[in-house]
Amino acid sequence: MQVNAYAAPEAGAPLALTTIDRRAVGENDVLIAIEYAGICHSDIHTVNGDWGPQPFPVVPGHEIVGTVAEVGSGVTNHQVGDRVGVGCMVNACRECVNCLRGDEQYCTNGMVGTYAMTDRDGTTTQGGYSTHVVVDANFVLSIPEGLDPAAAAPLLCAGITTYTPLKHWNAGPGTKVAVVGLGGLGHMAVKIAHALGAEVTVLSQSLKKQEDGLRLGADHYYATSDPDTFAVLASRFDLIVNTVSAAIDVNAYLGLLAVDGTLVNVGAPPTPFQVDAMSLIGARRSFAGSMIGGIAATQEMLDFCAEHGIASEIEVIAAEQINEAYERVLASDVRYRFVIDASTLS
Repeated sequence: MQVNAYAAPEAGAPLALTTIDRRAVGENDVLIAIEYAGICHSDIHTVNGDWGPQPFPVVPGHEIVGTVAEVGSGVTNHQVGDRVGVGCMVNACRECVNCLRGDEQYCTNGMVGTYAMTDRDGTTTQGGYSTHVVVDANFVLSIPEGLDPAAAAPLLCAGITTYTPLKHWNAGPGTKVAVVGLGGLGHMAVKIAHALGAEVTVLSQSLKKQEDGLRLGADHYYATSDPDTFAVLASRFDLIVNTVSAAIDVNAYLGLLAVDGTLVNVGAPPTPFQVDAMSLIGARRSFAGSMIGGIAATQEMLDFCAEHGIASEIEVIAAEQINEAYERVLASDVRYRFVIDASTLS
């Protein structure tokens, strides 16, 4: 079927309205009528070519919420009319050791991203800046009734990207967690860490978002542009979640960790970090990375957010505002996630 979509025709070019083909609904597929699609910084990195050549034209979008319009004959976990979501992946081998333990995002045969990737049938995946998408039912999530669908869309990337490391490194009562950056990822990390029971500190370049940070659940807020911050907070944290997609002084932040503390990177800057081994050795510290989560973990995150009343802080836009929204994301002029109203693509 042909559907309307917004696509980037080539690297760095403005996105424009077009039509794309969606495959016929197979036995194990779900056709989703998209209601909302979040704008992630990864979308911008991809269409700008920051992460290498892409199979243009590219339709971005991996924060998708909509309703089931059709299901294949073999689908039992979703039915027409259900509100569902699709995150950053739409396929994996489901046979390797990582897939079998629920870490499909680390599929050793290569997980299939929601856009700009080659699917198992050889086609190029196209994302959620469109009116409809067809997805294997095993990669479709249920959106709990308690979540606003527009504000739930960013949970499919920003939510799971921050929930996964917080859970993996045992954020909770008695732990001190710092979140670097209060943007699309950072504001979700603050909300989730607070709900898990951790003592939460925001580390941001300035104090201009301090009021927001405290409102969202942070206990403390410090400006990293103030050199005293790194002295005052030395050896303070059990876990630091770095959410920014830009270069930081990793060694300075490692100095904020307590013994056995971990700095985990979830932002994806285009340039490598420089890490001094002595920053790790001195207190048995760890520097780690984490990306999204498996399907079961993503459903767990959605249910957790519904239980705790957590959703993204959003600004809903029409499709024709996508290019302006990209510019505003790059200028840090959004609090805290743009979400496209897919009805404006009809």
